Amino acid sequence: MSLFEELTEVTTTDKKIVKSFKTKDSLSNVIFDKSGSDFFMRKEIKDRLLEIADDFIEFLGIDFFIHDIVLTGSLANYNWSDYSDVDLHILIDFKETDYKLDILKEFFDSKKNLWNKNHDIKIKKYDVELYVQDVDEKHLSSGVYSVLHDKWIVTPEKSNPKIDDRKIIEKGEEYANQIDNLIKKSKHNKDVSKEIDELKDKIKRFRQSGLDDGGEYSYENLTFKLLRRNGYIEKLINLKSEVADKKLSITQ
Repeated sequence: MSLFEELTEVTTTDKKIVKSFKTKDSLSNVIFDKSGSDFFMRKEIKDRLLEIADDFIEFLGIDFFIHDIVLTGSLANYNWSDYSDVDLHILIDFKETDYKLDILKEFFDSKKNLWNKNHDIKIKKYDVELYVQDVDEKHLSSGVYSVLHDKWIVTPEKSNPKIDDRKIIEKGEEYANQIDNLIKKSKHNKDVSKEIDELKDKIKRFRQSGLDDGGEYSYENLTFKLLRRNGYIEKLINLKSEVADKKLSITQ
């Protein structure tokens, strides 16, 4: 494949991803049933998600009170698409444990990453992603459904936000080029560990500023979602691991 063909394919993929951000007329009918003007989770979906949550909770290996189990993200909203995940959050009160907050967060993140890595569970065609959330943590999504109590915590409202496709793609390409350049530099045996951390922090701050000011439909958050869906966030994470492994290895 020529460079032109490769770039064309990337641009086409990015355009397809950005189109997936558009809102739908209804919630996903494989997840929800409609009764009048209200949506309720299908029983078979609810029962299976509770089974998955129980398996994950057992995997965590510590006892705590479960305040709720919720579905959040695009599948609990009108912006679901083929790229959506089943974002299942286990809500606990971090203050009810005897562990320090930073240690607890690190533990749950590690267990979550390991569980998600070792499992390939799908609800219909959607990947299941588990996450442990503090009850005091603010819900960023405008749609949150309690799987445990079978009711809406945050009812999604249909809207037609203005999405600037070109602006998102241009900013996404800017970050993608920076990640590609770091990969090239690393292949030439240059230590890019500091640059990786700086870029990760920059992308994180960029996204958070958008969430704070414009919510989940801000162009900053949608740019981040583009980078996650086209694989560039994963590339950056993998590069960090590769660089760390190289620094710790003796090859000669």
